[in-house]
Amino acid sequence: MSQDSSHEDRAADPHRVVVIVDENSNPFELGCTTEVFGLRRPELGRDLYDFRLCSPEPHTLMRDAFFTLTGVAGLEAAESADTLIVPNRPDVEVPRRPIVLDAVRRAHKRGTRLVGLCSGAFTLAEAGVLDGRRATAHWQWVDAFRARFPSVRLEEDVLFVDDGDILTAAGSAAALDLGLHIVRRDHGAEVANSVSRRLVFTAHRDGGQRQFIERPVPDLPDESLAPILAWAQERLDSPLTVSDLAARASVSPATLHRRFRTQLSTTPLAWLTGERVSLACRLIERGETHLEVVARHSGLGTAANLRALMRRQTGLTPSAYRQRFGPGAPHQ
Repeated sequence: MSQDSSHEDRAADPHRVVVIVDENSNPFELGCTTEVFGLRRPELGRDLYDFRLCSPEPHTLMRDAFFTLTGVAGLEAAESADTLIVPNRPDVEVPRRPIVLDAVRRAHKRGTRLVGLCSGAFTLAEAGVLDGRRATAHWQWVDAFRARFPSVRLEEDVLFVDDGDILTAAGSAAALDLGLHIVRRDHGAEVANSVSRRLVFTAHRDGGQRQFIERPVPDLPDESLAPILAWAQERLDSPLTVSDLAARASVSPATLHRRFRTQLSTTPLAWLTGERVSLACRLIERGETHLEVVARHSGLGTAANLRALMRRQTGLTPSAYRQRFGPGAPHQ
C-alpha cells in the first residue's frame, strides 16, 4: 500500500493499519501483518485496509541483524492510525524507547485500536495502557511478564485476547489467528474466510484455544480429524451430534473427545457450534433475512438459539450483524 497518501484523503481511505517497527523487531510477525492487512484484494473487488510501516529511524536493524529495513515512514505515521500494531522483539528485558512508548500512549488516548503480537504485550504494558486490562503473551515469557507487570490481567496459555480496543496474541502463528479475528470483526466471516483461503490457513481458531499441545499429534493417518471435519462441514444443517461424529470416525465418543482435545485443543461440541455460527454469519452476509431459515440451514435449530449463540460468539445479535456486514452495509 502507498506510504505517502495525504491526510486530506483519509475520509475516502479504508481503515488505516500502521505497524511500528523498532530495532530488533521480529520479522515473522511483521510478515503476518503484511499478509493479512497489507495485500491488495482484487478477489474481493476492494482493499480492506490502508497499510503502512513506520519506524523511529530511517534504517532499522531487524532481529539479530538478519537484515535492515529502510524506506518506511517515520514514527509520525502512527499519529494517523486507526489500528496501531506495536513493536515486538525477543529481548523482553530491554526497555522500549521512550519515543515509541509515547506514540503508543498518544494513540491509546485518541481511541486508536492497539495490537500487540507476541512480546508486543511488553510494549503495551510498558506504555501503561494494559493496567487492569486483559492480555496474553508467549508462554515462555509468562513469568517474566507477571513479575514486571502485576497489574495486568494476564491470561496465559491462550492464543489471543480481544479486550475491545486492545488485542494481544501469544506470538508466531497466533499472530495470523488474531489478524484473521480482526478481519472477521471488521468485515465479517465471509471476507475473513476469503483472506484465510489466500493464506492457506485455517479460517478460525478461537482465541481461548491453548498455545501449545503437551503431547504431539499422533503420526497415525487414521487418527487425523481432517476427514471427519470435512464430512461434518458439509452437513452442518443436519442434526449432527457428537455421537454421530464418533460413529462416522468409527471411534467411541470418549476417544473422539480426546482426539479433538489433542489435535484442536477444543471439544467436538464446541467445534461444531463454532462452525455452525460461522455458517450462520455467512448466510446473513449473503442476504438471508429470515432468522428461522438461517437457524435451520446452519443447524442451530431455532431463531432463539441462533440469537443466543451469535451474541456469545460474535458479540452481536443477528440484526446488528446484518446491519454491519449484510448486503448494503457501509463497509461493502
